[in-house]
Amino acid sequence: MAVNDVMVQPASKATASALGLRTISALVLAPPVLLAVYAGFPFFEAMLTTAAMVMVWEWDRLCTGGVFEKGGTIMALAILAALASLAMGRPVLAPVALAIGAGALLVVSLLGRRRTEDGEPNSFSLPLWQGAGMLCIGIPCLALLWLRGDSHSGRDTVIWLFAVVWCVDIGAYAFGRMVGGPRLAPALSPNKTWAGLIGGAACAAVAGAVAAAFLGKAGWAPLAAVSGGLAVVAQGGDLVESAVKRHFRAKDASNLIPGHGGLLDRADGLLAASLAVALLGMTGSGGVLTWT
Repeated sequence: MAVNDVMVQPASKATASALGLRTISALVLAPPVLLAVYAGFPFFEAMLTTAAMVMVWEWDRLCTGGVFEKGGTIMALAILAALASLAMGRPVLAPVALAIGAGALLVVSLLGRRRTEDGEPNSFSLPLWQGAGMLCIGIPCLALLWLRGDSHSGRDTVIWLFAVVWCVDIGAYAFGRMVGGPRLAPALSPNKTWAGLIGGAACAAVAGAVAAAFLGKAGWAPLAAVSGGLAVVAQGGDLVESAVKRHFRAKDASNLIPGHGGLLDRADGLLAASLAVALLGMTGSGGVLTWT
């Protein structure tokens, strides 16, 4: 196997320019996001709902080759109903809304099946992909809303989470492009490297240590360790989305954000990390920030 098959070369001038464009886009988008997180209800809910709808639009267009159709509308309505249920203090209705959405996708698929040229019915791959998207977007968004709803540490938890994921993205991109080296998962994402993963984890750990100091914690190591671990989770979410795009032969989910691609391309790691932090909060003694 040739060296270029398993190695990524260090950054070029074009890569440095792309990093600059990504940085500018992040600097423009980060302030309103952080303001919404800080302000809480109803600004955070409005931002999260808008982001979820954009990601649904991107996912459905990936599945259908660029056309937003009725399956995407069902996905959007189900996630809207689930988020509204949680926001109104009826969390038990959230999974019901997603389950109804999955059933509706199946019914619409059955009613709308067309025959192919050889007379055989189309496969169920489209509703399955749409259902997967509804869960992959809806459940983490519910986790984020649940985390922010914690009156004791919700705001700090979500700000820390955003900071960690952003540091992972920046560190992985910068170290991966500057150092190069062996690829992390060439079959899924040919540009991701082990150097990028290590650099992203290191940046996340630093963000955790800074957060610990800012929050006045006695020790910085526990939160730094959790933050570094979240880097691996976030990179896993990134790889899953890369696999989906590769399946549908798409480079990006959309071109909404200059230098970044679509919102899904930037939020994939956040979705995975949000779910992980919510699970840690449910299984631990309170929220993550209270026991680290």
